[in-house]
Parts: sequence; C-alpha cells; structure tokens
Amino acid sequence: MSETASPSRRGRFLRIAAGLTVLLALAGYLVVRLVPGDGGPPRCVARATDSSDGDVPTYEMSPEQAANAATISAVGTTRGMPERAVTIALATALQESALRNIDHGDRDSVGLFQQRPSKGWGTVEQILDPVYSAGKFYAGLAEVPGYSRLPLTEAAQRVQRSGFPQAYAKHEPDATLLSAALTGRAAATLTCTGGSDGEPGDPAKVRAALTRAFGPEVLPKAGSADAPADGGGEQEGQAGGEAAGQPDVKGPAEVAVPVGGSDEARGWELAHWAVAHSADLRIAEVSVGDRVWSVEKSGQGWRKTDGESGPEKSGGNAVRMRIAQ
Repeated sequence: MSETASPSRRGRFLRIAAGLTVLLALAGYLVVRLVPGDGGPPRCVARATDSSDGDVPTYEMSPEQAANAATISAVGTTRGMPERAVTIALATALQESALRNIDHGDRDSVGLFQQRPSKGWGTVEQILDPVYSAGKFYAGLAEVPGYSRLPLTEAAQRVQRSGFPQAYAKHEPDATLLSAALTGRAAATLTCTGGSDGEPGDPAKVRAALTRAFGPEVLPKAGSADAPADGGGEQEGQAGGEAAGQPDVKGPAEVAVPVGGSDEARGWELAHWAVAHSADLRIAEVSVGDRVWSVEKSGQGWRKTDGESGPEKSGGNAVRMRIAQ
C-alpha cells in the first residue's frame, strides 16, 4: 500500500517549486536586461562622454522615443537653432509626452508637445506629425527674447503655457545628455541594441525621412559634384530588375550622406539620427569616419573599422547607412 504525502509536506514542496520558478524567471529577466544584443526588446541609450566622479550618466529609451528625440533635434538644428534650444525642446517633450507621439491628452492636447488644435497649434493630423509639431515649438521659442539665457523651465513655459510650469526643470539633465548626442557634439554616445525583425527596409523611405527632418539640402542632387558614386546615395541590387525582364535579385542597399571633411559634429548628428531610426527604417549598419554601428553587433556599440574599404568604411566625407534587405 503506497503512502501519500501529508498536506504539510505537499505545501512545502509547492512553496519550493514556486520559489524556484520565481528565481528562474528573475534570471531570465536579468539575462535579457544585462546582456545587450542577446535577445529582448530593442533599447537605445545615450551616454555622457565623461564624468568627474566616475559615474557616467545615461538615459535609456525605446526605439520610438529615440526616433522622436532625433527628429526633434534634427528639426531644431536645421532651423539654425542652438543646442540650448534643442535641450529646451527635448525637456518639454519629455515632460509632455515622455517622447511618445500620443493621440490623446488633457482636453484636446495631442502629440509630442501636447499641443492643442483649439489653441491654434494646427490640426490634429498636423500636430501628430513630429516634424511639424517640433517646428511649431521652435517657432514659438524663437519669439521668446533671450530664451537661451533663461532658466529652462521659464523658456519652455513661455511657449507651452502649461498648468505645471516647474515640471520641465526635472528633465533638464536627461535633455542635456540627449541634445549633446543628437546634435553631434558628443561623438559615439548614442547606441541601440536588439535584434531586427527580419523585414527589409526601403532606401527611398530613408531618403524621404532624411529630407523631411533635415531639409532637401541634406542629400546632394543627382549629378552634382557631391553626389556619391553610388548614384545619389542608393545602391540598387534589386530595383529595376523586373522592369528589364531580369530576375529580382536581393542585394545591398545604401544611403550615403556627404559631410564636410572638417564638420565632425555634423557627421555624428546624422549617424546618431540613423541609429535612432534604425528600428523603424530598418537601417542595418551606420558608418562615419572610422567608426561603425551595426544591428548584428549592436551590443558592441560603436566599433573601430578595420581600415579596409567596404560597407563599414564611410570615409571622412560621408555617413553611410546600409539598409536591411
């Protein structure tokens, strides 16, 4: 006759099993969080270049937040606004929407800056366009006399007219960190990790996004002296094959953006923009100067190139973005 476990023994066994399950789940979580590029959801991180006390400040965000932050910065620099203006705009968007382009808010507020159609900011459709909403914010900021010398919270409040004007101040450290990276002043300080979804990208969409954020002058006109040898920034291993009656062959696709040889900050501004948009535009690799970032080795951040020619070598006068195919 077999014996059955007593209720107390069964309860102890269940508690031990439950404890082991929790420990295994915690271990799995830590692996996802602490081993970059080895599974888990994609994340982006901006880092300070240095710190006097040895503790390097960072700001972690989702690819969506990084892409929105990069757009806000690009619109500002394209308008000729200084880095301080970009910092003010980023701190405002951090407070208003946490850098998410949301379609709801207090009363009729929407978008990155929670602008209200009823207050003349534009239509809902316009405000939900990050390029438009950022442009409207900068237009308002430019009308504030001496905004760059004002406390951040006061400058933001002059534009926003918020019911909680002091709330912007707490975001200034993170906004300062982001603006240094996204304006290109701090090189190799923004990276993203995480795997690709396997879907191919479209060089035309990358070029369209670049010109919307930075203006049409960011890319050279076809046939100009600055146009890259790839025929305007796009290598086509697959486009046009069917029209010519040939099989559609998958191949590398690249967008190249020329940069003045001495304008290092401009190169890093474009490179960080590309990494921030790598998830939504499916950019597999970005190179500038002798540094390269790639989805496949995203856990390594910005790496030194091997000095040889090839897709990792951008040269000193271009930022190259290889599109997933």
